[in-house]
Amino acid sequence: MADNMLVLVVEDEPRVSRYLRSSLQASGYEVLVAADGVKALELVQGNRPDLILLDLRLPRMHGLEVLENIRKQHEMPIIILTANDTEEDKVKALMLGADDYLTKPFGTRELQARIVAVMRRYKQTEVPVERTTLYQNGDLRIDYTARQVMVGSQSVHLTPTEYRLLVTMAENTNRVLTHDYLLSHVWGAEYSEDVHILRATIWRLRQKVEHDPTNPNYILNEPGVGYRMVKREEIG
Repeated sequence: MADNMLVLVVEDEPRVSRYLRSSLQASGYEVLVAADGVKALELVQGNRPDLILLDLRLPRMHGLEVLENIRKQHEMPIIILTANDTEEDKVKALMLGADDYLTKPFGTRELQARIVAVMRRYKQTEVPVERTTLYQNGDLRIDYTARQVMVGSQSVHLTPTEYRLLVTMAENTNRVLTHDYLLSHVWGAEYSEDVHILRATIWRLRQKVEHDPTNPNYILNEPGVGYRMVKREEIG
């Protein structure tokens, strides 16, 4: 997994950045370090890292602003580094497109597990589909061969995780999928209790594929259970 992988660590606390650099290098990763948000964006543009570990409380530019800027142009996985008192920022980060988070303090094993999990999701964008290469539901269309999502005539840009979640729901249209099923199937069994990650990704999907995200046509809540993709012509 680590072969030729370049990780950008964005962390202003020298003790933490030294720990991350040494842990990652010991596991075979190449590592770049940025101590502020502006430098982070420069390194992203100049080096295109395979993975970003992003602290939120940074000098010169807040981590949320860094995340938002990166997501306008790039799909690489981003893991947020948070302190125990940053729950609100953590949720905001997930809604802006972060793939995962690590709560400080964390150990080497947890760091490695999160990296492996997020990279696995990014490599598993191809979802097996039987008998068809095209999904059509109202004006929502998924071309599995091209890995392209369209709403009407507009192409929709999804991250690999968002795409995998959408395809999982599309291939189970009209079925209620529990939180646990979606988390285990899309993120992995170790995420089965991280419902806020699922909710944030559903929120992002609705922003991209629903005409009115506050009154969705396709991705509906099943309160206390999960979500369901509904055929548009069946919505009354």
